[in-house]
Amino acid sequence: MSGINDWIANEVKSNDVIVFMKGTPSFPQCGFSGQVVQILDYLGVEYKGVNVLTSDELRQGIKEYAQWPTIPQLYVKGEFVGGCDIIREMFQAGELKTFFEENGVPTTAPATAAG
Repeated sequence: MSGINDWIANEVKSNDVIVFMKGTPSFPQCGFSGQVVQILDYLGVEYKGVNVLTSDELRQGIKEYAQWPTIPQLYVKGEFVGGCDIIREMFQAGELKTFFEENGVPTTAPATAAG
């Protein structure tokens, strides 16, 4: 399992924003992954999506890597941010855009979802 952990660690460190999800950004295969993609797309954030459905080892490995039981998982600048519920709450509170900008990740969207 250390091989997959090394691969995950490298991906997390190599990409400013990365989402481990079910499906792909253009074709999410679960509602939670779809919500995270919609939020990131709305904010205009550039990110990489990794489809965990391609490998059981990857799907299990990412859960162990973050010690987080669910997918999707969002990482920004090497740090685990959270899953769908956390991302949605931060977005609705207007905190997610600020979080990205404070971490040097450009966004192209208005400050709040209600805006």
